[in-house]
This record gives sequence, C-alpha cells and structure tokens, in this order.
Amino acid sequence: MRTGRIRRHSGLALVLTLAAVAIAALGCGGREETPASASGAGVKVTKVAIIAPEKANDFGWNQQGVEGVKAAASSSAAECIVQDGAGYGDITPILNQVAAEQPQLIFAWASGYNTVAPQVARETQIPTVIIGAGDDANTPGLVTDLETDAQHGSYLAGILAARMNRSGTVAIVVSAEDENWTKMSGGFIAGVRDTAPGIKVLYVQIGQAGYADAAGGKRVTQSAIAGGADVIFGMGDGSSFGMLQACETADPPEGSDKVWFIDVIGDKSSLDEEGVYLSSVHWDFTTIDRLAIEQVEGGTFGSATYYLGLDNGISLLKTAWIPDDVWAEVEAARQGIGDGSIEVPLTRTEKDVQALLKSGE
Repeated sequence: MRTGRIRRHSGLALVLTLAAVAIAALGCGGREETPASASGAGVKVTKVAIIAPEKANDFGWNQQGVEGVKAAASSSAAECIVQDGAGYGDITPILNQVAAEQPQLIFAWASGYNTVAPQVARETQIPTVIIGAGDDANTPGLVTDLETDAQHGSYLAGILAARMNRSGTVAIVVSAEDENWTKMSGGFIAGVRDTAPGIKVLYVQIGQAGYADAAGGKRVTQSAIAGGADVIFGMGDGSSFGMLQACETADPPEGSDKVWFIDVIGDKSSLDEEGVYLSSVHWDFTTIDRLAIEQVEGGTFGSATYYLGLDNGISLLKTAWIPDDVWAEVEAARQGIGDGSIEVPLTRTEKDVQALLKSGE
C-alpha cells in the first residue's frame, strides 16, 4: 500500500469527516470568485479549468480528461473553461491566461506540465491538479497529484486477449515510453500469462513521443501483425486510430479469422466498421474530479495523491464480441483484484516491462 493515497469510490459517500466539511462549505453564503488559499480555508467552486495538450476529440486521454472535468463541473453547477490543444512545450502563458479568468481549480492535463503548473499555482494561489508527479508534489491547498492503478484494468484486458487469441501470439503497441503505458503493459502481460502461459507477447513502440502519430501507429501495428499477433493491445491517444486501421485492414495470421484491437482510455466502438474493436481499458475521471472540487470547497485539497482504479473509474469495456463465459472470467478476476487474491505486477518503466517479458521466455 502506497502512502498518501486517496481514492474516491464511485457511488459511495466520502469519509464522514470530509463530508461534513464539504456540506458545511456548500451551506455558506454567496459564491466567491476568488482562488482558494493555501491556509486550508475552503471556497465555493464556481469555475474550473482544464488545459490539455491535444484537442479533446481523440477518443482518449485528452477527450476523457475534458469530459470528466466538464461532468464534475456540471454536477457542482460550476462553469468549465477548456483550453485544449495546448501542446507539450512551455504553457506558462496559457496557464497565466487561464488564471486571469479566476477559476478556483485548474487541471494541468499532462505530465510535462509538472514543473510550470505548480509554479503558477504558487504565484496565483489557484489549486491545481497535476499528472504523474508523485506524492512529494502534493502541497496543501495548492497542488494534488493524480496517478493511476491502470495495471489492474490491463490485467483484465490480458485475460480477454488470451481467451480470444488463436495464433499463439498477441502484441502490445505503445506510442511512447509513458508510465501509464508501462504500467498497463505489465498488467497485460501478467493477465495473458496467468490465463494461457504459452502465448507469445510482442512489445513494439512508435517512438519517444508518438502520441498523435497515427501513421506510425499503423506502421508498427502492421509489423506486430506480421509477427503473428492476432490481438493488439494499443496505447497511443491519437496514434491509436492508426493502430485500429491496421487491424481493420490486416490479413490475419494463420489460424485466425481477424485481428482484434483492445484500446485504452476512451471508447472507439462507434468507429468500428469491420468488427475488430474488441474492448477498451476505459478511464472515467468524473468521480476523482468531483472529489477535487469537494476538497477545494472543504479546505482539504493537496492532502494526498488521487489514484484512478477499478473502484472509481477504470473498467473494461464490454462489447458484443466478447463471449459470456469469457466475460464471466474477466469479472471474476476483477473481483479477485479487488479482494487482494490476485496480485498484479507494477512496471513503472520500459526496463521493468522488458524484464517481465524476459522472465516468461
């Protein structure tokens, strides 16, 4: 168990002491258009903002991030400012522009923002959620880090892949060396091996930061299919469109009648014209985003890291292509992860993933 962890369980009440503080804040007078202070005094949240690196139409990280913040803001009757397509460079000007609109909470939606976003939070005193910076980044009243237990969702995807596999080979395709991708790679490998130890698992990467590289996604996925994979577990944001296209247009390996695609974060099933979109490790940030708003209002923001997991936003998407007996096996594993009877390895780096792959050779 990692220290400094906060989970918000979907559909459940907060811890009573936190709930009492939040209710008291909601019962206060008129709305204040001032940022929360680092002193621990809460304010009413009437405006939130999210800054995302790419446009929020990628059916992935950016879209899910924006939709979660919008839903959380709506449930609190708060305005939502969306600044998407901000890129991966220095976003100081954008942060200052957004801060000038006086939101009470900002979501800085890329790990590359983890240096400048806390700096601007200190300068403006606006509470800010950052991504993947670790527990040490948490600052009472100002900064809360958001992490995932994404390996648990990908373990379920590994079970699904193993059961749907016919060629004896599956593949992981990633757009970059990204901690969430490496976490999910390890979980997927474990799920496959725990289900069918004889299946070969390939691992290929587009490049250092190929998140939006759809052509690269198609190219490396085609190479994995040429290597015998008939199930592709693709992690890539915009590049995943190319991965899906490669599956749709593939000549399946011997023994297989199609190449399945398992997606992450979003849901592209509405785009599936060839019947190859098997599932997605789906991420819904709404519950955690609501918690962030409540903590700003209750004066407890920045007290501990948020973790997105199977109990508050991560799930495996069920499609019509998944047989009932396979889905029952997935559900049983989900319960096993929840009660601790199934342990999923945590692979934070590509080196960890490669070591796990070699351990099964």
